[in-house]
Amino acid sequence: MAKALLGYVGGPDPRMLSEMRRLQQRVQDLEAELNRLQTENDALIAVADEHSLLSSIELDHREPALT
Repeated sequence: MAKALLGYVGGPDPRMLSEMRRLQQRVQDLEAELNRLQTENDALIAVADEHSLLSSIELDHREPALT
């Protein structure tokens, strides 16, 4: 009964297995791309923090605000 509900009786469909392998490989590729982009983003954030405009402002020489 369970085999009939799943849509196959004679064993796994080779096309379905092939599609499943292809999709699993695609997921692995996308996960690798995500990890690469996260690493690159972290490196860019580190560089941006070093060259931040806010870190170059001297707080001792502030001018009074206009009211």
